[in-house]
Amino acid sequence: MKHYDALETRAPEVREAALLAALPAQVAYAQAHAPALAEWLKDVVPSGVNSRASLAKLPVVRKYELLARQQASRAAGGSVFGGFSTLGFGKAMPRVFASPGTIYEPEGTRADYWRMARAMFAAGFRPGELIHNCFSYHFTPAGSMMETGAHALGCTVFPGGTGQTEQQVSAMTELQPAGYIGTPSFLKIILEKAAEMGVSLPSVRKALVSGEAFPPSLRDWMTAHGVDAYQCYATADVGLIAYETAAREGLVLDEGVIVEIVRPGTGDPVPEGEVGELVITTLNPDYPLIRFGTGDLSAILPGMCPTGRTGQRIKGWMGRADQTTKIRGMFVHPGQVAEIVKRFPELSKARLVVTGEMANDQMALHVETAHLMDDGLKSRVNEAVRDVTKLRGDVHLVAPGSLANDGKVIEDARSYK
Repeated sequence: MKHYDALETRAPEVREAALLAALPAQVAYAQAHAPALAEWLKDVVPSGVNSRASLAKLPVVRKYELLARQQASRAAGGSVFGGFSTLGFGKAMPRVFASPGTIYEPEGTRADYWRMARAMFAAGFRPGELIHNCFSYHFTPAGSMMETGAHALGCTVFPGGTGQTEQQVSAMTELQPAGYIGTPSFLKIILEKAAEMGVSLPSVRKALVSGEAFPPSLRDWMTAHGVDAYQCYATADVGLIAYETAAREGLVLDEGVIVEIVRPGTGDPVPEGEVGELVITTLNPDYPLIRFGTGDLSAILPGMCPTGRTGQRIKGWMGRADQTTKIRGMFVHPGQVAEIVKRFPELSKARLVVTGEMANDQMALHVETAHLMDDGLKSRVNEAVRDVTKLRGDVHLVAPGSLANDGKVIEDARSYK
């Protein structure tokens, strides 16, 4: 069996039709059962949200807005979830978790609630195996996310949690788990501790890692130490988003989410291949986040996975989208740069570069345009920069395609010596 289920090998157009067909019901359910989303989407007709274009017209809910609404609701004696959850405490919600902020997330009762089994299968785990789970079991949902996924896959879990490295090595020696799940850095620490103790861990031959960057150099180090490690991308808000396969070509999107890549600071989708912010719509009715801005950067990877999975792929985590920067005592946001660009149809893309030293900030807006010799355009853009940011700066007209495709809207290149 090469794939977790038949969903992974559906024709792309069949998958897309199924995801879009589920959208109107998800919007309607959110409006009826999640007060915050009812307010957020108050002028939206659910039946009209049935395409990528119509979805892109909805507002993006960003993490800081989710946090602010939760905090305001709790201060007023309301829901700890700020009106985003359709569940209340009790049998329907066996656990509630806390992420830094503090943002609270509900866990429902459905098997594999966070949809992690698919990523585990792609990493090589199979029913009947023992998994050593070194994600935290307190406050954040990571430990539970992986445990419920392992159970759905038919595996037994040892809840190792974090820390106590020598005890982790001892447990692995005696229990002989098939593999490890946790952060890549902690797996490296465990393997190094085992070597220091003169202990062999022959059973640990595979791993699913997440929660941190997993560069090729660390992956190769794992391979050299006998562990085939794969990564997945998930958040406490929406669960699994994408996972790595044996092809090691990007991450395949999960079957239960709709993913958009938008220009940072906006809700506008970017062309395929361009780096932007990941915006997720989850089809989970318990916590129906619609157009949730993760704040993470990535890009769609063209083509299909060589393993036969037909879902879209992303390049993986490529940095943070929130590039808000303080310049001469004023905060400048990516959304302000986007506002400047929208005022001029001649412009296609922009990058604000901040240089200089402390207390001597200089900023320049580089804008892509075919009208490179249009001094009038340059002057008008300069006025817009002052109008929108309340700061003065230079404007440089550059040829289309000349700005780096790295998702950066604001580049802080100042010297902090």
